[in-house]
Amino acid sequence: MIFVDNGNNYDASLNIALETYLVENRLVDEPILLFYINEPSIIVGRNQNTTEEINQSYVDEHNVQVVRRMSGGGAVYHDLGNFCFCFIKDDDGTFRDFKSVTEPIIEALHKMGATEAALEGRNDLLIDGKKFSGNAMYAKDGRMTAHGTILFDSDLDETNNVLKPRKAKIESKGIKSVRSRVTNIKPYVDEKYRDLSTEEFRDLILLEIFGVDKREDVPELKLTDEIWEGVYKLREERMGNWEWNYGKSPDFDVEQSHKFPFGFVDIRFNVSQGIIKDTRIYGDFFGLGNIKDVEEKLNGVRYERQAVTEALADVDVNKYFGNTTLEEIVNLIFA
Repeated sequence: MIFVDNGNNYDASLNIALETYLVENRLVDEPILLFYINEPSIIVGRNQNTTEEINQSYVDEHNVQVVRRMSGGGAVYHDLGNFCFCFIKDDDGTFRDFKSVTEPIIEALHKMGATEAALEGRNDLLIDGKKFSGNAMYAKDGRMTAHGTILFDSDLDETNNVLKPRKAKIESKGIKSVRSRVTNIKPYVDEKYRDLSTEEFRDLILLEIFGVDKREDVPELKLTDEIWEGVYKLREERMGNWEWNYGKSPDFDVEQSHKFPFGFVDIRFNVSQGIIKDTRIYGDFFGLGNIKDVEEKLNGVRYERQAVTEALADVDVNKYFGNTTLEEIVNLIFA
């Protein structure tokens, strides 16, 4: 096995692009171990409806990055108190065998005092009945990655904020995340490790896995400029753009309604590949114009606050609805 250093990048879109590149391009014949830490971000599964999984208004307000990964499974929150591990290798029949790929992590944690850490169920690492690591896999053309998270000193309250389900009625065929009781592993390791930073703890796990005492003794695959060029290209094509992270969501229906002083407004539409379609607006408001004009303005627009705001910018909302503002109508659409 050989280690790949991500260069202390904390950009989730770049780190997931790097992992994907290492899966889709055979650089060495031996297995690869990759670690990375992401700044606050939500990583959604390949088959999920991004909109259904995240608290979009909170994400926008707090600049939380949203990235779709290549593997399935549920949405997870990453921050600087969490690090990710990825075992990248040939698909040798171990796909879906989480025991074989999490064993090195479990053994390292046992040596550091977390002796009760164990794989339970299909793909979760638990201690004291609480989850501290979720795992998923992705395979392509005979290559695979088995990756997981390690909650070391993560803000667990923030997890609930960013992944809080939307209150709007959204029906889709996307894979739903299952919320579990979670914990950081930090309280369970020996006391001498509890004051470490996430980076320091990660580096000790690395030494344990390779069975060496010094970082320079870890065998490493150096990433060339050519490799990084390929990684950045992959990020541009997928992980770094809205079409991949939101537009790849399964189709879903949205119903939003609110009783304003001027009357009741009920807006319904379908979102397909991230684009609003089949908009219908109902209500008991006294509009002077044909509400179909507003419906047509919304059709074909990205289901994204800025895009909707721009699409309705030249609409006289008082004419069509009553005494209201554009902001109030947009807020209703993204309630």
